[in-house]
Amino acid sequence: MRLIWLGAVPYTDALGLQDEMVAARLRGDIGDTTILLTHPPVITMGRASRREHMLADSEQLARAGVTVHEVDRGGDVTYHGPGQLVGYPILDLTAHRPDLHWYLRTLEAAVMDSLRTWDLEPRRFPPRTGVWIGDRKIAAIGVKVRRWVTSHGFALNVGPVINGFDLIVPCGIREYGVTSVSTEIGRAVAVEQTVTPVACAIARAFGAADCAAHIGPGMSGTAAGILARGIDPLLGPVLDC
Repeated sequence: MRLIWLGAVPYTDALGLQDEMVAARLRGDIGDTTILLTHPPVITMGRASRREHMLADSEQLARAGVTVHEVDRGGDVTYHGPGQLVGYPILDLTAHRPDLHWYLRTLEAAVMDSLRTWDLEPRRFPPRTGVWIGDRKIAAIGVKVRRWVTSHGFALNVGPVINGFDLIVPCGIREYGVTSVSTEIGRAVAVEQTVTPVACAIARAFGAADCAAHIGPGMSGTAAGILARGIDPLLGPVLDC
């Protein structure tokens, strides 16, 4: 399992990068890889999104500096922005278990495992997908599978203040709220502090015997630049598990 920390990446660049990596995984040019990053403020609307779950009009969104994208992942409307760790696993499920429900539950389990680093008590909240602390959602999950290769993934709320959820009905769930790692433990946690625990939990969940928590020099250039140079630059990992 290869895990790559890209830092802040515009959402459209990340979409293009995922498409390239899915194609490369289908060809067998790369192995299982998970991209970890953050996004500038963006609202994404999955295949199950309903317009009434968007609470802001175009003027409000413009003032807030939030862009909106309709995407072909599962799930409803969600928000990504600073203070949130986003993960996009590009995995060939035929090498694990070609079962979408198994994949979703395993991804939830990985995020739950990482949260125990901070002595939190995460849980599932059936029939809702995602990871919860009590009745507050701390991580949203929405995925796409193409010929059993996965894309899109999860978003873990980390920072003490994540603006943007008030612009939507998060995941279309009105009756429950959202929370973050910082809110739950009562002190500020930086997104960068969550990268290694989350990366290693993902590696363990999908069969890596160990995660060498080796943080290297990082990736140079933007995701668009990486795309322009082709897929090969991705083979120098930040974390190799």
